[in-house]
Amino acid sequence: QVQLVESGGGLVQPGGSLRLSCAASRSIFSAYTMGWYRQNSGKQRELVAHITSGGTTNYADSVKGRFTISRDNAKTTVYLQMNSLKPEDTAVYYCNARFSSFNYWGQGTQVTVSS
Repeated sequence: QVQLVESGGGLVQPGGSLRLSCAASRSIFSAYTMGWYRQNSGKQRELVAHITSGGTTNYADSVKGRFTISRDNAKTTVYLQMNSLKPEDTAVYYCNARFSSFNYWGQGTQVTVSS
C-alpha cells in the first residue's frame, strides 16, 4: 500500500505561484509514474501533468509553459510548480502514483486562484 500526502495548496492571486508537494510512503517510489490531477465540483477529474520513472513528462495543454512537474526519488516526493496561475486553475489537486496494476490517490489539496 502506498500512501500519498499532498501539501502546498492555498489561496493565491491571479498571476501568482504555488508549489504542491506529494510525499509517498514507499521506497519503491522510483518505479512509479507520478501524476497530478485536478477536479472542480461537477466536473471530471483531469490530468494536469505526469512524470515517468525515467523522468519523461507530459502536460495538459492548458498548463503547458506554466506548470512544471518534478520528482525527487531520494525524498520519495513529487512536486508541481505552478506559475502564472489563473482563476480557471482553481480546483482540488490530487496526487497519483501508478505502477503496473497499482493505482493510488492522495486526499487532495485545494488550490484557489482569486483576487
